[in-house]
Amino acid sequence: MPTASDNTQAPQPPPISVLSLSIPVAMGYVPLGMVFGFLFVQAGASWWLALLASIFVFAGAAQFMMIPMLSLGLPVASIALATLVVNLRHVFYGLSLLDRLPAQPWARWYLVFALTDETYSVLTTLPSGTSTRQMVAVALLNQGWWVLGTLLGALIGTQAQVPLVGLDFALAALFAVLAVEQWRSADTPAPLWVAVLSYAVAQAVVPQQALLVAIALSVLAGLFWRPSAPKEVAP
Repeated sequence: MPTASDNTQAPQPPPISVLSLSIPVAMGYVPLGMVFGFLFVQAGASWWLALLASIFVFAGAAQFMMIPMLSLGLPVASIALATLVVNLRHVFYGLSLLDRLPAQPWARWYLVFALTDETYSVLTTLPSGTSTRQMVAVALLNQGWWVLGTLLGALIGTQAQVPLVGLDFALAALFAVLAVEQWRSADTPAPLWVAVLSYAVAQAVVPQQALLVAIALSVLAGLFWRPSAPKEVAP
């Protein structure tokens, strides 16, 4: 004889609101995208180039890094290599999501392209049964916020003739905050010292390519670095 508990179904989880998942990302992407668009235009580029960069590059910190490199007239190959090195961490993001990425080629490739730090954080919190449409919608919305911010900042930049003296420090401040947060969460300050020493060496040897050489030296140090094993504490 069936009991009341047999007829009681487990409560279903509430439907996922893609917009509610993306709103916290928008709070950071829209203002940062505006800063990028504004600085990009103030550096002498057209507003539509800033928009294309956010649509087809969509690399966050690497886009900010692109501004001074473009203003210095560095070759596209150097900029592409620096962008590749900065975004190498996304390879490991993708590897950890291989079993969750959709099977459809178009959706899979777009999620690989749009996999930023914030999008990765949101996707890893989704339940295992999340549909392909919802996963793509999260990534698409997140990129949309960045593109919207870029467009607004670029349009403002075309109207406001503000010199970059002092304003371009926003880029240095952004990376300083990121470096401090990484330093605080790291077990050792060694990565920070490696980066500082790498840039010092690059600036002394090849000042015209100091940033690119410093990034390459830091990556080489990371490849050969072997962190020490944690010490065992006696009971």
